[in-house]
Amino acid sequence: MFATSALFTDRREAGRRLAKAVAALGLSDPIVLALPRGGVPVALEVALALRAPLDLLLVRKLGAPGHEEYGIGALVDGADPQIVLNDEAMAIIKPPPDYVEAETQRQLIELERRRKAYLGSRQALPVKGETVVIVDDGIATGSTITVALRALRKAGAAGVVLAVPVAPLDTIDRLREEADGVVCLATPEPFGSVGQHYVSFGQTSDQEVVDLLAAAAAGRHAG
Repeated sequence: MFATSALFTDRREAGRRLAKAVAALGLSDPIVLALPRGGVPVALEVALALRAPLDLLLVRKLGAPGHEEYGIGALVDGADPQIVLNDEAMAIIKPPPDYVEAETQRQLIELERRRKAYLGSRQALPVKGETVVIVDDGIATGSTITVALRALRKAGAAGVVLAVPVAPLDTIDRLREEADGVVCLATPEPFGSVGQHYVSFGQTSDQEVVDLLAAAAAGRHAG
């Protein structure tokens, strides 16, 4: 994609710029979690700059009975996967308890499948008591990030920082209430889509995710 008003060349370049801003926070021994797939190239640069471990944060929607596209909550991957329910949606749908449990188990299987595809047998990094930096390539509505932030809180993270290259200002303002810190390099208005702020915004493949995670591990070991 080519955009004459683009703010970033590609995800890696955005990540290097974002890394400088996050490094300036002076976080102590953080963990970097990327939202796949597009968040991984950005997060790699942040992790390398901080000499921090890099892991994925996988999120799966819990769909309503008969209407899977309508989310009643979400399941967030981790050493101790967390369920975050949408109270408003739950009040409207009123799903039976056994449905929520069954849907959760179904999505747990999918989370495990995806984690194995990206990381093999490697287990998720525990976040309890840790400072966590969540990274994505950009935010539009912020719904997935909101769920992720709340799940990390529920999992006992000591501190949660959100770091993204670009997002709408009103979305960032809302997310400041969910995180201990927010780093966002640009809040252009009108916002449009995340991709229009990059010169190159091709889809990140599964193999690229695997390769980038390996590069993060190798870079940290070398450091």
